[in-house]
Amino acid sequence: MEKLFKLQERSTTVRTEVVAGITTFLTMAYILAVNPGMLGETGMSAGGVFTATALSAAIATLVMAFAANLPVGLAPGMGLNAFFTYTVVFGMGYSWQVALTAVFLEGILFIVLSFFNVREAIIKAIPGNLKKAVAVGIGLFIALIGLANGGLVASDLGTIIGFVPLKGGAPMVAVIGLIITIILFSLRVPGSILIGILLTTLVGIPFGVTTVPEGFSPVSLPAAPLFWQFDFSGVLTFKFFTVFFTFLFVDIFDTIGTLVGVTTQAGLTDKEGNIPNVKQALLADAVGTLAGAALGTSTVTSFVESSAGVAVGGRTGLSSVVTALLFLVALFLSPLFLLVPSAATAPALIFVGYLMMKSVVGIDFEDPTEGIPAFVTILVMPFAYSIAEGIVWGVIAYVILNVAARKFNKISIVTWVLFVIFFLRFFFK
Repeated sequence: MEKLFKLQERSTTVRTEVVAGITTFLTMAYILAVNPGMLGETGMSAGGVFTATALSAAIATLVMAFAANLPVGLAPGMGLNAFFTYTVVFGMGYSWQVALTAVFLEGILFIVLSFFNVREAIIKAIPGNLKKAVAVGIGLFIALIGLANGGLVASDLGTIIGFVPLKGGAPMVAVIGLIITIILFSLRVPGSILIGILLTTLVGIPFGVTTVPEGFSPVSLPAAPLFWQFDFSGVLTFKFFTVFFTFLFVDIFDTIGTLVGVTTQAGLTDKEGNIPNVKQALLADAVGTLAGAALGTSTVTSFVESSAGVAVGGRTGLSSVVTALLFLVALFLSPLFLLVPSAATAPALIFVGYLMMKSVVGIDFEDPTEGIPAFVTILVMPFAYSIAEGIVWGVIAYVILNVAARKFNKISIVTWVLFVIFFLRFFFK
């Protein structure tokens, strides 16, 4: 363990990594319920998608563990699965087989880009203050996800967004769970976030939020995945290219944002904000996407919920091994894992938002050319509900302000390239 994962070097233990891996899995496990339901609307077998989701998550996370030694879990990404279903299939009229083909080809290009260090160059081109802002923005973003998952906020209350009255049900359970988590953390109880999730699941039973069905059996055999269901007809059209490029764009910058945010929170980056083994980490994402498409699911990406595992001490790939193994176990114990309601994982996400705010103290707000782009990044991520959009607007603001201040030497060639791509994207959506 020590030779493989360098536990002492990163000031962690096997026990801490196991708890972190379990915590990350529990905060990610909702994808096992959400993804089959969403992709199932396209006509895909929900059981097949469930199997593909669990297998692709396990494969990608194991690559992350052994190749990159980072505490990051991967699975089919939220947002990308919605684009797959509601835009590509329902909006553009493509079959789900064609949509899977776009994901598969995207995975191939990802591997090529990873080998030629293109994605690594993009990460290094993001200025240091923006990297810190990405961590803070992600914290607010996942806190908002937690509030939404817990049923605490809604958009139909007469305002853009507002708090739901606490009259019981999921919102009340989420608040109780948040109080439990905060108290446990304040008392320095080891594994406080994981314990909070488990206790909140139990609290949800009398509230009717955690449902144990009659004749409940925790064991079930997995369905066969939708293996190699591709349709390459029409791939040479401009319409298909727009689908392919959107998958590519969102996945690249969601992954970059997540890796920057999670490793910054874990204290694994160097003084310039560079991520250790970043090439291998990006390759894990590419391999996961390729495997996911072949098995029958949408794009696999790094999950921001990994920050929950980091918050309880995860620092190495050992925690990712635990997360991956639990995804494999979930293949046979899906009824048991699906008992954990979103209201029980919501407090963990909200609390991790607080923990990720720490990076804000390192941002240079005194310099407008640094502080304003950082602020834009932090602002856009939760309100656009997208890590990628936060990076886009942050880079655009950074270039414009530094050009206005005639600080041309601060803008690298890669940053200029990103700026042009991001700017042109507004005209070719």
